[in-house]
Amino acid sequence: QLQLVESGGGLVQPGGSLRLSCAASGFTLDYYAIGWFRQAPGKEREGVSCVSSRGVTTKYADSVKGRFTISKDNAKKMVYLQMLSLETEDTAVYYCAIDRRLSGCSLYVVDYDSWGQGIQVTVSS
Repeated sequence: QLQLVESGGGLVQPGGSLRLSCAASGFTLDYYAIGWFRQAPGKEREGVSCVSSRGVTTKYADSVKGRFTISKDNAKKMVYLQMLSLETEDTAVYYCAIDRRLSGCSLYVVDYDSWGQGIQVTVSS
């Protein structure tokens, strides 16, 4: 059974860092692009970052460029989102999701069809 499980969230002060992990099971991660998304209270879910199936292509939302880094370890079936210089505006529930495209990756929610349960990230002093 295809499954994604996020971990690594929590409470951090502004300027701090966190690393989110997305553990994949029930499918071969090598064949799929993975995206990280977030949803803050009262807002729509938005794309944060994505990585292509083989890790060649990465994309970032403008709001996180230079602060977040996505990486993919197909052998370990893990995808990571390293978040630095966190801001209060980064507070949200973060999700990883699967995109079945053969190349590239997307930051659009509609392109993803399987989602993790989400994990809370709170940036506050």
